[in-house]
Amino acid sequence: MTDWLQSVAPDPILLVLAVIVDLAVGDPVYGWHPVRLIGRLLNGLERRLRALGLDGYGGGMLLCVCLATGALSALAVLAAAVHAASPRLAWIAHALLLYALLALGDLLHHVWRIESAVRRDDLAAARRAVGALVGRDTERMDAAACRRAAVESLSENLTDGFVSPVFWYVLAGLPGLVLFKVVSTMDSMVGYKTPQHLRFGWCGARLDDVMNYVPARLTWLALVVVATVLPGFSGRKAWRVGLDQHAVLLGPNSGWSEAAMAGALERRIVGPIWLGGVQVTDVWIGDVADPALEAAGDMTRAVAAVVATGAVVVVTSTAILLVR
Repeated sequence: MTDWLQSVAPDPILLVLAVIVDLAVGDPVYGWHPVRLIGRLLNGLERRLRALGLDGYGGGMLLCVCLATGALSALAVLAAAVHAASPRLAWIAHALLLYALLALGDLLHHVWRIESAVRRDDLAAARRAVGALVGRDTERMDAAACRRAAVESLSENLTDGFVSPVFWYVLAGLPGLVLFKVVSTMDSMVGYKTPQHLRFGWCGARLDDVMNYVPARLTWLALVVVATVLPGFSGRKAWRVGLDQHAVLLGPNSGWSEAAMAGALERRIVGPIWLGGVQVTDVWIGDVADPALEAAGDMTRAVAAVVATGAVVVVTSTAILLVR
């Protein structure tokens, strides 16, 4: 392996450091953030492809190929140049990029802003904060509904915001992580079932399903382990509800972590959801004998479960990298 390729290989020490900084600081906000750069490149490519009439399945596939090629090429050029300048600088650049592409800390901070607003009886602020996480009407939400939406987002994004990035980093280093972020960004920007994006965004949405497939199930298992070990949780229900109800939600992946969280907390989540003034679902996830999630302690336990699950994932990943 050439020297610069070694500089983008997975590193257990850098993984631990990046996770600690992410949890402590949250996602860095600056114009040259890698995900923002991927988003700008995507917007530019989309405009050009649509201008050429390539706005169907083929255009979406070409968008994916061009976006992945551009991002991975930029990573290769940057890694080679920085390593040539200084191997120590390459190590620092690796750490900074890894930190920037993990999103658990920022999610935890945002979810806690919702909880803080609810606790001070500022329902308007809680609804605004929820609106930044979910694509649904928030005007009808009471405090309990805000908490349930926060826990749903927290458990769903535990997979695609943390476990999946770590999984692909362990498997393929920074190139694997960057490729995952390319696909994830495509899904979030064009992966909609609207007339404009149904065909054009199909490739990104399906690849996102594929890349999250294994991590979603690993998240379920990690939550089961955490709920079995920690007092006040139910590992048995995390296993059973995750296994039985993961398909209740749309998509092949998000239901695993959400259903497992409901089982672990022994609380029912989701409930009535409105979109565009119309109630689109009244589905509940969790054991039918359990109460609905609504108390401050429920949110605190959900955050604790997510942090503990993240720790399990990091410890396991570090051990794998050290052995490998």
